[in-house]
Amino acid sequence: MIPGPPQCPEGATSSPPGGPILPPVTGGVIFDCDGVLVDSEPLSAAAMAASMRAIGLDASTEDAAQRFTGLSLRSAMDSIAEQYGGELPGDFAPGYRTRLYESFERELAQVRGVAAAIDEIEAAGLVTCVASSGEHERIAKALGLTGLAAGFEGRIFSATEVERGKPAPDLFLHAARQMGWEPRRCVVVEDSEAGALAGAAAGMTVFGYAERTSAELLERAGARAFDSMHELPGLIARGGGTGVRSTAPGRATP
Repeated sequence: MIPGPPQCPEGATSSPPGGPILPPVTGGVIFDCDGVLVDSEPLSAAAMAASMRAIGLDASTEDAAQRFTGLSLRSAMDSIAEQYGGELPGDFAPGYRTRLYESFERELAQVRGVAAAIDEIEAAGLVTCVASSGEHERIAKALGLTGLAAGFEGRIFSATEVERGKPAPDLFLHAARQMGWEPRRCVVVEDSEAGALAGAAAGMTVFGYAERTSAELLERAGARAFDSMHELPGLIARGGGTGVRSTAPGRATP
């Protein structure tokens, strides 16, 4: 269990026995969505590869996963347009969304252990939010289908709200600003190189979920890699330095 925020006189700082003296608590825990909350990365890569093949480009699911994991649709399409040699057909994005959402309806599930991990984090008094490269429609559909939407209501941020997507720090800085958090006191939970780079560039502590991504790659990007969501509450307790109280409802586990 994560220790709750320390009780100390107004204006004072405190620390656990043997631990560092921390500045006043001002941060929270920022979750990426795809690959961290919902197991959507393989579905997204498959839909993108199929969409690329539909316009005559050679693409496999593995290639799409390597190229586009962690990027916004806008960034992915800019890269594909360069390969295509011009502007993409007008039905490219709608076709991709149709393929993706159909696969969501059939196959999308929570990342293993994430609901319990979030409940434990919030039970300790920490506030959470979501900051995703996905569009709001996609985030809402993914969280709704997996029973996670209610727990993040009013605390969901999309790369469509900022000028630059990951690996730029804009999205995480925007989320922290909207939540009233000091960036250096925030924890980011990511699963992609682009996301880890963005969190590190924002000056935040980054934990990299390495179930589908190379731990070495995540660590080179500035994250502390971990393999199971069951580890996350303890990692945050030992190395996150956050402690904002939460009143968020619990998450349903399908």
